[in-house]
Amino acid sequence: MFSRNDSKSPESRVLPLLPLRDIIVFPHMVVPLFVGREKSINSLEEAMAGGKDVLLAAQKLAKTNDPRPSDIYTMGTVGTIIQLLRLPDGTVKVLIEGKRRARIRKFLETEDLFRVEAELVEERILKSVEIEALIRQVHETFEAYVKLNKRIPPEMQVAVNSIDDPAKLADSIVAHLNLKLGDKQKILETEDPAERLEKLFEQMTQEIEILQVEKKIRSRVKKQMEKNQKEYYLNEQMQAIQKELGERDEFKNELQELEDRIKNKRMSKEATLKVHKELKKLKMMSPMSAEATVVRNYIDWVLSLPWYDVSDEQTDMKAAEQILEDEHYGLKRPKERILEFLAVHGLTQSMSGPILCLVGPPGVGKTSLARSIAHCTGREFVRLALGGVRDEAEVRGHRRTYIGAMPGKIIQSLKKAGANNPVMLLDEIDKMSTDFRGDPSSALLEVLDPEQNTGFNDHYLDMDYDLSQVMFITTANNRHQIPLPLQDRLEIIELSGYTEFEKLNIAKRHLLPRQLERNGLEGAEVTFTDASIELLINRYTRESGVRNLERNVAGVCRKVARELITHRDEGKAIEDFSAKVTTRLIQKYLGAPRFKYGKTDERDEVGLVNGLAFTTWGGDLLQTECTVVPGKGKLIITGRLGDVMQESARAAMSYVRGRADALGLDPNFYQELDIHVHFPEGATPKDGPSAGITMATALVSALCKLPVRRDVAMTGEITLRGRVLPIGGLKEKVLAARRGGIKTVIIPAENKKDIKDIPQAVRRSIEFVLVEHADEVLSRALVLDDVLWKGKVAKAMDEAAHPPLDRPPSPA
Repeated sequence: MFSRNDSKSPESRVLPLLPLRDIIVFPHMVVPLFVGREKSINSLEEAMAGGKDVLLAAQKLAKTNDPRPSDIYTMGTVGTIIQLLRLPDGTVKVLIEGKRRARIRKFLETEDLFRVEAELVEERILKSVEIEALIRQVHETFEAYVKLNKRIPPEMQVAVNSIDDPAKLADSIVAHLNLKLGDKQKILETEDPAERLEKLFEQMTQEIEILQVEKKIRSRVKKQMEKNQKEYYLNEQMQAIQKELGERDEFKNELQELEDRIKNKRMSKEATLKVHKELKKLKMMSPMSAEATVVRNYIDWVLSLPWYDVSDEQTDMKAAEQILEDEHYGLKRPKERILEFLAVHGLTQSMSGPILCLVGPPGVGKTSLARSIAHCTGREFVRLALGGVRDEAEVRGHRRTYIGAMPGKIIQSLKKAGANNPVMLLDEIDKMSTDFRGDPSSALLEVLDPEQNTGFNDHYLDMDYDLSQVMFITTANNRHQIPLPLQDRLEIIELSGYTEFEKLNIAKRHLLPRQLERNGLEGAEVTFTDASIELLINRYTRESGVRNLERNVAGVCRKVARELITHRDEGKAIEDFSAKVTTRLIQKYLGAPRFKYGKTDERDEVGLVNGLAFTTWGGDLLQTECTVVPGKGKLIITGRLGDVMQESARAAMSYVRGRADALGLDPNFYQELDIHVHFPEGATPKDGPSAGITMATALVSALCKLPVRRDVAMTGEITLRGRVLPIGGLKEKVLAARRGGIKTVIIPAENKKDIKDIPQAVRRSIEFVLVEHADEVLSRALVLDDVLWKGKVAKAMDEAAHPPLDRPPSPA
């Protein structure tokens, strides 16, 4: 049953209209209004002259001073003027009570005021259980809202609790909610009281959630500020407000600066469109938002890249050759290859050729060579350390969805260089690793491929960047640790260790002048003798390069600098100071020598053979000892040997057993003897097959009781049949043999091609014996004074050179 009859047609009335700004008047609501516009005042006067009724409708935009019909909402409230007061400034203060809803049907033409024909809205109220439940729920929710919102007096809650009419209840409550104008208008336009209550309940629930969060924030701030005085709190608030106002101005200036930079920056078409899009997005953001910071950083990164900025190149080959000679001693073959590389680039003006990879032990000048290439070409130089990199994002960058995202190291290095054509050194490319985050070496495949790097896509930039003008140089210590797909894109240039003669010249030309200058000794007369430098090289360092040598030179210079200060404090002139660093002073300054190098014994020994080893710091003389004792046929191998070296020892033993008859040994000699092969310096790990003929010679010497010549050293891999296979590191091994006083070096015949790499002065002082079979090694290494032994060895060599043919089986 309806409490109000709606069978009649809606009632229409002609009423003056009062447009409202930023306020909506609901039925049953009493509100004071200040009216200043002429048309609005005229509408109030006409209402006062009539029945004091006026239609109250809100404007869509508050800033519109002279609203048109389209600027006013069509749903409003018919209000009755309770009181009207004219103020001295010409404005009018009016007290109005809202009565009922009305919808504007049309505007009547008048010039001095708004007059409309309005249709009064009849409200249909249906009494039901659902309505009663909704009314109770609204009462409870409003009670909770009043407890959180201290601006509403408790008397209002009492008045609301006494209202049972759903229409009046909704209109009474909505006036006290902190809602937006649009939300209030929607509730005003809702004619069904039940639906109006549901919307009101939803709005109150949202407001309660917001008030609860505000309460938590106030409580948290209050706890934080409990220890501070009120004055300090107010000052902090004032500073924050001033800072906010200032930052808003700074933000506008920053946006203008970014626009100017975009106009003046030459970029690719894709980058220009992307930056304009991001700038447009930035203008619509709050300057304090986290997203604005991300967009600002992105735009700054894109603008800071050298898209088309290049440095001027030099193509003078004579000047390039002179720079390489001045900055590096030795390294003839690497220098030649670098000059060839620069010549081809100068003719083609493209980087489509192979990427150079300098491979060698630490301290041999790989990084300084790359720096010299940049010096030769006039390009900027930037170094990118890849040691320990295990995340693909280090190369390609992080996507912007991650907090703290940045471009990859390639893009960062280009920004650091400031030019789009630098010499970029990818240092320690063999030290990269792989884990669950990806494989950085695979990401480098695109970077180092001239066919693909014209469109390198960094995850952070999310656009293509042309790397084709970058001259990439890579370095590594071990070529075998470089992934094979990456090796396929590189041209390997081997840099072996320096000889003692090269280290001596490097020290005199580069290391000494640099350290004298760094330690303030350039004005004093300080000299180093060649013998003192050689002592530093051989006894205080053990390396392929010259890093530790320079450290020791610096240590000596510091000692001399201390003496120079003492000399100056005594009132003497610095020019009168002189110091000649000799071997005696080296030992005084640096203490006892730290290392020793292998030397030959004073006499020929049985079971003692001079082998040659190649280590990371160069070559070394590696003595091999063998002894035979009664036992049960065990072969004992000691000296911290690797698997390859142990297998080589067993191969040497099998060779000796196979030649037992030719060597005059009992075929079953090994069953009653224990043979022990030992390599001194057991704390140093050793591995590799090149000691095969050394161990075979030691075994034959110990079993046959024949001494081995002390001035002979050897290196070579041995097979079960006694063939001698080639080895590596011949240059370093021969230098170690010369340092140890060796006169004859036995090497595999296939290593003859490597002899030309050995310095001429060393070649003249050593006799090279090229062998193809282990029997030849025995004839040159063993001391064969007995004619019988000489004949046995000669027979064995003859059998090795002419093995008997296998006979076919005899017929049955």
